[in-house]
Amino acid sequence: MKNSLYSIKEINSLFDRLFPLNRSILGEGYRKSLEILCEYIPFNLLSYPTGKQVLNWKIPKEWVIHEAFIEDLDNNRIIDFKDNNLYVVNYSQPIDEVIPLDELKKHIFVSPHLEDAVPYTTSYYKDNWGFCMTQKQLLSMKNKNYHACIKSEFTDGRLVNGECLLEGESKKEILITAYLCHPSMANNELSGPIVQAMLYQRIKNWKQRRFSYRFLINPETIGSIAYISDHYESIKANTFAGLVLTCLGGLQDTFRLKKSRKEDSPFDLLVDRINDGTYSDFWEDNTPQDKRHIRVENFDPSCGSDERQYCSTGLNLPISQIARKVYGSYPEYHTSLDNKDLMGMESLVDSCNKLERLLLLHEKEKYYQNNYPNGEIKLGDYALFPGVNTNGSRKDSSMNDIINNPAFIRRVMFLLNYSDGTKPLSYIARRLGCSSSDLQGVADILEEKGLIQIIK
Repeated sequence: MKNSLYSIKEINSLFDRLFPLNRSILGEGYRKSLEILCEYIPFNLLSYPTGKQVLNWKIPKEWVIHEAFIEDLDNNRIIDFKDNNLYVVNYSQPIDEVIPLDELKKHIFVSPHLEDAVPYTTSYYKDNWGFCMTQKQLLSMKNKNYHACIKSEFTDGRLVNGECLLEGESKKEILITAYLCHPSMANNELSGPIVQAMLYQRIKNWKQRRFSYRFLINPETIGSIAYISDHYESIKANTFAGLVLTCLGGLQDTFRLKKSRKEDSPFDLLVDRINDGTYSDFWEDNTPQDKRHIRVENFDPSCGSDERQYCSTGLNLPISQIARKVYGSYPEYHTSLDNKDLMGMESLVDSCNKLERLLLLHEKEKYYQNNYPNGEIKLGDYALFPGVNTNGSRKDSSMNDIINNPAFIRRVMFLLNYSDGTKPLSYIARRLGCSSSDLQGVADILEEKGLIQIIK
């Protein structure tokens, strides 16, 4: 790792190097972008050749574009790919023809709500060709013939993912993943990889890591599917929790968490504890009370990012998605107006700060495993349950104040039942209406008696 991301100047520099590159799901622009990011995270590169079967998908051919433009017959250029790589539908087939405007319009895409925006349009898996432009540009075109030229080709190539592991005391892993495939977009593309790189550098410098942290970057959808296809057993066995990073710029005060399909992943539960005030120290002291809330939405497989793959029916990993200026909720989404000014470098720093605090809070969470999970434990054998049960009350002849306390017995039984390695002590305490410190005393007793053990 050669470069750091601890100042706005450094973050700006990385953004400016990445933004102009013509990224797609495969291709030179993607590989160059990944090469740049490797200066900040030492990714191990995983390669998947064209034609490789990954689950029920196949790695497509690589799109190579050399030139593209629309011009009138007097050689006046209307749009030129070298001026804006959104001017061409990503993965367009080649064409070089003179076409009347009415016919050409069938292959021109504009943003219906923003007259000055060029939309981002793709056709990865169906043969097609097309151009994108602003409404103003389209309206300026006269009803005559135009020369439409796209010089592109499709070759056998390779899809490339990057992964890097920061080992901790435990082999249980936190997956931190982002996508890299959208050209010339800021919030909906570069915010994820840049914040991911910032987080990597923060976590690497922690004095102690309880969990291991796996960083993964890939072209959206097909990249995560390829990774799952080749690493199904290992990610199923090792992934304790995870976050998909997307749309982390913008002026919104805080995050939106999209829950995992399980809807009780470690980060789902942790955000619940932040929102109910259990972890009020998540917020900076100057955060107003009415801003101390992370918006939460349930899992939705019809939209979003790579959490759809990690939360698919068979895999069903505890992976949540975290965003700020959420995709689809702002008019500039998937257009040329999703730029640096819209996103803001300061927002990336704030997002990284909040995510680091979230991860540090999770580092402190305690998870226990019941050593006798099949049926209730005979607690009387451990001097943890009264010997007499009559008329709705329980009392032990020893008059032991602890085990004659109904609240204590309730805490014991809750803690044993919920100690499945996935529910933290803070969650169980909240269910009981007590503090984590009060419940910790009960956990210490059960651990001393060999009934539970802490998950490491």
